Amino acid sequence: MKAVNYSTVRNHLKEYMDRVAEDYETYIITRKNEKNVVMMSADEYDNLMENFHLLGHEVSRNSLSESKRQLEAGLLVNSALLEEE
Repeated sequence: MKAVNYSTVRNHLKEYMDRVAEDYETYIITRKNEKNVVMMSADEYDNLMENFHLLGHEVSRNSLSESKRQLEAGLLVNSALLEEE
């Protein structure tokens, strides 16, 4: 994550937005005497929120932990997908 001041972003907004959208760069935008903000792509934000949602619920978190444990123990089951007729 890179930090850049508000004036620089304002003067080169399209360039920074392109970096964020195309290269998945994330920027902390610093503001004098104000709270800083973060600029990230919508895809990255959606991914972050999905992970937050999954890990934020105990049932989901436990299910993911158990799946990881089974994977690491080599307890995999291969199944053929059923084809629709």
